[in-house]
Amino acid sequence: MSIDDNEQGYKAGFVAVMGRPNVGKSTLINALLEQKIAAVSPKPQTTRRRQLGILDLENAQIIFEDTPGVHQPRHKLGEWMNKEALEAFKHADLVLFMTDASSPPQEEDWQLARVITKLAPSIPVILALNKKDLVNAEALEERRSDFQALLPDAPLILMSALEQASLADLLQVILAYLPEHAPYYDDQITDLYERDIAADLIREAALELLQDEVPHSLAVRIDEYTERNAQGAYVAATLFVERDSQKGIVIGQGGKMIKQIGANARQKIEMMSGRKIFLELRVKLRKNWRDDEETLRMFGYKV
Repeated sequence: MSIDDNEQGYKAGFVAVMGRPNVGKSTLINALLEQKIAAVSPKPQTTRRRQLGILDLENAQIIFEDTPGVHQPRHKLGEWMNKEALEAFKHADLVLFMTDASSPPQEEDWQLARVITKLAPSIPVILALNKKDLVNAEALEERRSDFQALLPDAPLILMSALEQASLADLLQVILAYLPEHAPYYDDQITDLYERDIAADLIREAALELLQDEVPHSLAVRIDEYTERNAQGAYVAATLFVERDSQKGIVIGQGGKMIKQIGANARQKIEMMSGRKIFLELRVKLRKNWRDDEETLRMFGYKV
């Protein structure tokens, strides 16, 4: 889409999408872009780093910044994820504070509200009470009151990331807060490379299939991402776990689990990239990698 950078009334800005784990931040961004760029799973802490989702509208460019869920960290990776989330304040024009209407405010909601008040007092904040479709009308009004207490002066919108009407309403509220500015990006939907998104999609496929013993201990490294012209692309990746017992779980009896993870991940990557993918996975043990700074840096976490 060709946009006149000097067009009067054009708006552009950065929206930091923040909230505790599993409130629907990545689901929202995927829905708004109508394209899967961010990994999503029922497991909390699926998102481990910031990622831009760039939405071009007729008279605006909204740059959503997906962030890891703010939580009580138990290891160096968790500490890095919290720090990574708070980095979004540095260039945000607006904070979209997402919460989950299906349960009352949690301590992590209050924690983030205190952080926003302290670190970003001059940045406008919208409270987005997500998953309204999971709550009856009476309970929803009670939730509205409970969550408004987090930031009494912030506008609150009830929404569901799965409903088009909610998305349209949310965009109108966001646009009211964005400054007039020329677009920051041209013909780009995210700031990550395909290989980075592929790593997240492989981990997503694993999270969907594995039990609670493994998911948070899992890391994915892309070892090769080679184009094969009209034949598509060859992707080789290593799944790292922290304990030997987890390695057996990920591989599965007779290699059944790793084959299923590979099949599911291949479909996700093909849908994302729009071409045929040849995917090869292997599993390695890296003990206590979430507390090992050298390994964290190897995986791209800049501790």
